[in-house]
Amino acid sequence: MDSAVNPRRTLPSMWLNSGRKCPNLRRLPKQSYSMQHDGEHWHWSSPSDKWWELHNYHYILAFLFAIEEINKDPRLLPNFTLGFNLYNAFNKNDKPLENIFFWFSGGNQTVPNYSCQKQSKSAAIIAGTTPEFSSNISPLLELYKIPQVLISVTYGPYHSLLSDKDQFPSLYQMAAKDNFLTHGLVLLFLHFDWTWVGIVVSDDVKSHKFVSMLEAEMLKNYICVVFMLTLPISWIRNDNLDVEKIPLLADHEKVNVSVVYGDSQIIMGVYFYQRTFELVGKMWVIATESYIDLHRVKRIMDFFHGSLSFLPQKREVPGFEDFIKTFNPSKYPEDFYLEKFWLDTFECSFSGSLCRKFKDCLPNISLEFIPGNTIMSESTYIVYNAVHIVTRALHEMFQEETETGLTRDANIPMLLSWQLHLFLRNIQFTNSFGEHISLEDQRKSVKRYDILNTVSFPAAHDFLVKVGEFVINGQNNQTLVLNKEAIEWPIELEKPPISVCTHKCGPGFKKVIQAKAICCFECVFCLTGEISNTQDAQECIQCSDQEYSNQERTHCLPKLVTYLSIEDSLGMALACTALCFSVFTAGVLWIFVKHQDTPIVKANNRTLSYILLISLLLCFFCSFLFIGHPQPVTCILQQITFGLVFTVALSTVLAKTIIVLLAFKSMKLGRTMRWLLASGASNYVIPICTLVQVVICGIWLGLSPPFIDVDTHSEPRHLLLVCDKGSVAAFYCVLGYLGSLALVSFSLSYLVRNLPDAFNEAKFLTFSMLVFCSIWVTFLPVYHGSQGKRMVALEIFSILASSAGLLVCIFAPKCYIILIRPDKNSLKYLKSKMDPRRNAHI
Repeated sequence: MDSAVNPRRTLPSMWLNSGRKCPNLRRLPKQSYSMQHDGEHWHWSSPSDKWWELHNYHYILAFLFAIEEINKDPRLLPNFTLGFNLYNAFNKNDKPLENIFFWFSGGNQTVPNYSCQKQSKSAAIIAGTTPEFSSNISPLLELYKIPQVLISVTYGPYHSLLSDKDQFPSLYQMAAKDNFLTHGLVLLFLHFDWTWVGIVVSDDVKSHKFVSMLEAEMLKNYICVVFMLTLPISWIRNDNLDVEKIPLLADHEKVNVSVVYGDSQIIMGVYFYQRTFELVGKMWVIATESYIDLHRVKRIMDFFHGSLSFLPQKREVPGFEDFIKTFNPSKYPEDFYLEKFWLDTFECSFSGSLCRKFKDCLPNISLEFIPGNTIMSESTYIVYNAVHIVTRALHEMFQEETETGLTRDANIPMLLSWQLHLFLRNIQFTNSFGEHISLEDQRKSVKRYDILNTVSFPAAHDFLVKVGEFVINGQNNQTLVLNKEAIEWPIELEKPPISVCTHKCGPGFKKVIQAKAICCFECVFCLTGEISNTQDAQECIQCSDQEYSNQERTHCLPKLVTYLSIEDSLGMALACTALCFSVFTAGVLWIFVKHQDTPIVKANNRTLSYILLISLLLCFFCSFLFIGHPQPVTCILQQITFGLVFTVALSTVLAKTIIVLLAFKSMKLGRTMRWLLASGASNYVIPICTLVQVVICGIWLGLSPPFIDVDTHSEPRHLLLVCDKGSVAAFYCVLGYLGSLALVSFSLSYLVRNLPDAFNEAKFLTFSMLVFCSIWVTFLPVYHGSQGKRMVALEIFSILASSAGLLVCIFAPKCYIILIRPDKNSLKYLKSKMDPRRNAHI
């Protein structure tokens, strides 16, 4: 659009390219212009041409409204009238620059560097739709230092190529750098759990760039692109429907939701694709970064019933509705194509029209009756702002000249447009809509997309129903709002549709991704102690040491504190066993005390027998220290008492074995052995052996005594209170010392096992030591393989079993003689047993 200036004072003009094939429309006030559309593109045509579309005329309306609004505003460009020229940009290889040279020359010739205009030249050019056109004309504009403001009309994207200031220093982009539409689509997919999605686009650079951004965003959110269908331009324009060139993708049958990116042309392409391959029951999500007039394709929208569309939100700019209401052929009689559009749309003509075969139009008829025509779309809103931003830059430049006292010579034929760059770069203002407007990096505007639902029911008042919106206010502030109850879904699909490779993993499971795609996975049940309380959990969450996972693996529950209690069946059984053996030991002690003067009691040193029985009684009693709630004192007493009383018991057995050995050795070896026996050397065995164990236990208590600990792993649902041994090395030193005493006792008793057996307990001592060693040798590996209460119970069992083994093996035969065979417990029987002929030799 070339804006030229007129009355009062000549003002340089602007130039507008308003479409891929916008009318070559040259306009000064009260001059005529014409345009034509072939169903796809604007182009020059004679009045005999038949095709007409309003598609690009919206941009002309927004441009004219902005010019009219500016010229009526006394605060902008006082004493100036803003003029303009409209030129066409042909979409042909040999045509794009034709009107550029025509514009430069100022006349009908297209000779470079010659101009027929003496008084007016354009100050800026506002070019639209394609980056190819802008990149073609920018080098020419650079020669003349003419600023170019790029606006996106049909496609509406921000083009990174054109942001290169080294290559295009005079080009400014009005469209914001917007990659947020992909975020909105992904939020929609996540909202409905659509993870198995197809993409349909046209075969062009812009669509491929969009697909790459969308695929990257979907990949971050574990959404799979099952197929990408690229429709050739011939399909989209319906110029050549060559079915063989478009394959039917097998994956179509597996996908219920597909994204369609582009404008109304790609919608037509999808429509023909559906009709060709008889595809039904699909959910389409239509996305575009610039406004699509879906009313233009209303006749085919039955095939898209239930689809959702992301469309840039329209703006209700103040005054635009009144402008549309008064915009008619009678107001602009020079606009031939406006009159033609009027005839085709309303089938009526105004007075003075050349086409009098139609009836006269009603006085109140206007463009407002066309749906959506009184509200600016995103693209027309950009045109409106582009005119204002250039105008305000001109205003500030002239204002600065006035403030500095500079005067412009009326003979200067044109404004030096390169001076406008400084003001364009820094211009910022608030438009009549209340939005802050600036160029490029200074832009911080809020963008909104309406989410529209296509409804094709006969009773529907409007086939496009707003069901939500997507609002972007910065990189990290994006909101998707949906009214799901208002959405009409495709009839053949579930409500809402399901489009997944694998259904969601419920709570208690985690996803294990399969090799073929990130959204195809297996659901694996969480391990013990782990939970997942959300759907599609990537990993299970480990419960804390104080918690355990429930059976469904959805919640962590607090563990109950437990220990080996007397109330437990295991604790009760062990306690009863210990009590029974304690009573039995006390009974044996009572029998020995009662029959202390009998030969069988006196023959084997009854004092040592009393000491052994008392130590065994203490061994049975010490097992009670392991049962019940652990306390610091009981934890220490458990191991120390166990070590000391067993040392006394084993050293007593050793002393008894030594006495037997000395008694029979003295009869053969003579005076030395008799002296050792008579001197009572065996009486020192017990204190000496016990003193060594006391030293070991003292070192244990000094370095690392036992303490209360909480075992969080042995029992999944309980916190087990146990007595930690502190120093494990000290514990095994105690056990090792007991083992050494048992081995020495076993070895000595084994040597005297065949001596005369009149009240000789050598065999019983040997067998008791064998039982004792067997129990504790078995204890060690089993103890290391146990956990929790079983570990404590095993230690108690070993104490009881080894103590019972000593008690039964040593004292059961004697009790049998005392109680059952008293005839053997006499001096006469003893003398008969001591016949020398029956003596055995060692």
